[in-house]
Amino acid sequence: MGQAATQPSTDWHLKENAREHHTSKFSSEELIVRRGQAFTITFNGAERPEQNLVFIAETGPKPSKATKTLATFDISSTVSKEGWGAVVQSSSSSSVSISISSPHNAVIGRYRLSVQSGSSSPQSLGTFVLLFNPWSSGDDVFMPNAAECEEYVLEEFGIIFAGNKNHISSFGWNFGQFQGDILNICLAIMDRSLYYRQDPITDVSHRHDPRYLGRVLSAMVNANDDQGVVLGNWSGKYEGGKNPTSWTGSGEILQGWKKSGFKPVKYGQCWVFAAVLTTVLRCLGIPTRTITNFSSAHDADGNLRVDEFYDADGNHLEKGADSVWNFHVWNESWFTRNDLGPSYSGWQVLDATPQEESGGIYQCGPASRHAIKEGEVELDYDGPFVFAEVNADCMYWNYDSATGKKTLIFSKSTEIGASISTKAVGKDARVDVTRDYKYEEGSAKEREIFKKARKKLGLEDKFDPTAPKQEEVEQKPDISGKFKVAGSLEVGKDLNLLLVLENLQSDAKTVNVNMTAWSTLYTRRRVNQIWKDSLSVTLAPKEEKQFPIKIKYPEYQQQLTTDKTIQVTALCHVKDGIQVLVKRDITLDNPAIDIQVLGEAKVNKEVVVEVAFTNPINEEVKDCVLQVEGSDLLQGILELRIPPLKASEKSSTKFKLIPSEAGPKHLLVNFFCDKFADIKTFKVVNVIN
Repeated sequence: MGQAATQPSTDWHLKENAREHHTSKFSSEELIVRRGQAFTITFNGAERPEQNLVFIAETGPKPSKATKTLATFDISSTVSKEGWGAVVQSSSSSSVSISISSPHNAVIGRYRLSVQSGSSSPQSLGTFVLLFNPWSSGDDVFMPNAAECEEYVLEEFGIIFAGNKNHISSFGWNFGQFQGDILNICLAIMDRSLYYRQDPITDVSHRHDPRYLGRVLSAMVNANDDQGVVLGNWSGKYEGGKNPTSWTGSGEILQGWKKSGFKPVKYGQCWVFAAVLTTVLRCLGIPTRTITNFSSAHDADGNLRVDEFYDADGNHLEKGADSVWNFHVWNESWFTRNDLGPSYSGWQVLDATPQEESGGIYQCGPASRHAIKEGEVELDYDGPFVFAEVNADCMYWNYDSATGKKTLIFSKSTEIGASISTKAVGKDARVDVTRDYKYEEGSAKEREIFKKARKKLGLEDKFDPTAPKQEEVEQKPDISGKFKVAGSLEVGKDLNLLLVLENLQSDAKTVNVNMTAWSTLYTRRRVNQIWKDSLSVTLAPKEEKQFPIKIKYPEYQQQLTTDKTIQVTALCHVKDGIQVLVKRDITLDNPAIDIQVLGEAKVNKEVVVEVAFTNPINEEVKDCVLQVEGSDLLQGILELRIPPLKASEKSSTKFKLIPSEAGPKHLLVNFFCDKFADIKTFKVVNVIN
């Protein structure tokens, strides 16, 4: 380039490259491409350009060839398989089009690209962002099924399953990984991790590895240790922030974190951490989904056993660090495990909810799902914790606080890890993946794997003073009991249950029953006592009796948490026999809300949507708010205040959307007021050109 050469102007061919690289959904003026695949740029201001041109691609704070964060490459006639390469596509007297390719295992992130001709100094061509490439067979995140790539990388809408194993509910979530500034925020998350702060050069050099990044990002999505994105709160009190149940998408959370100068966003619970991690990983190109595990164990002491304690009245006690959650949500990401071997590749468990430290900080995974199923808990990372979440044994104890004595009521090995669920590919349905985590409950193979895991953790040969004695485990009760639901489970209606007791013996039994009902969080943490009662009953030989229980709406209305969960227990003291614990966790449903799209939805044209809600209770509801969001349907979140509604009154609210892209799009609605928390629904809007 002669002395008079000016700064070359670059045409990044944004549209064509984005189409080839599956990055068209990003709305960016910057080139965004995937590794291991060529992209084309044209620049002018070069004379005889194909002669002795050298390109320099660099990323991170101190780029070097040793850390693979700096590449210099000249023009060749064929594409390099190993490293970076450049091939001339066409040239004229003043401009040249070059096809640039990166290796399959290139570090991902923002690169600076410059060009040097002869001995002159390098001239900057600009920056581009390089992402993982699940469409490329050489990439660690390669996913051979195109429909799965579409769902787990490109889909911006998800369904998260919640409730409890007897009553699974679900709600929509707007991942929004391609909206606005989300990509830049995801790049900023990587640069704010503890790993980067301690050693930026090494951290950036490891960013070719989805295993490394998955672990780092599982730590960064929670605020513990590193001022990460979301602050967890399981207290039931959410002053100074948003109630975790009220979020409907990741965008507001990630934007809020950036706007506040990277201060943690208040507040999250498990599905919020999992949903935000899904957004970040899909944005970077790692196929990811959310998984819900029902009756999920938090085994704090690592003995693959969860201990629950109850007092003589049947109250569930907050004793010991173990707990069982009605449900827990984590992530699975898809990549190879070169560190473990081919059979451990595929779906990997990552969990961003801060529960236990791993390597000194709150991060979890990646744990190979195959290793969990086979009980290979010693393999990296966090196998014992994930194995326990889906497979721990449950022990229920009666605890006498006066004497400190505990008595085993019963133990159960089939309680934990039920109906493990995720959204189906390409449709809004639930898929059960329990069999991918464990062999059938109660089968000999499942028990064999459980023993294998205990053995690997050295638990089989070690005396455990807290474990029940064999004779305690083997004792048989004289009666059995269960709670049955009679009628609907809906906020605003009375709760009708039946306690069913059956005498299993051929002589009469006298039973004293202490019953309680508490409002809880979804983690089963008790919040308020709602009701208590007791009864005495004599059961004739082999007799079954039913006792109706009614908890009226006014009794539980003030006590209910926004998780809408109630735990009912009956501790049965059998004369001259062992105690029997009957318990049931109940999740109430919110009343329905209805969405109608009035007319045809077309790109860049207004369309009216109507949302209707009928107050189902006998008193006025006030402080009503409607929140609406949806990728490609509206920018950000629309918030509408709604006047108070008298008993049985119906409200109808209309608003306008201007869709920005064709295809099936999901509109998410959240309605809340003083009597009902977070009534959520979603509607598919088919947008045409």
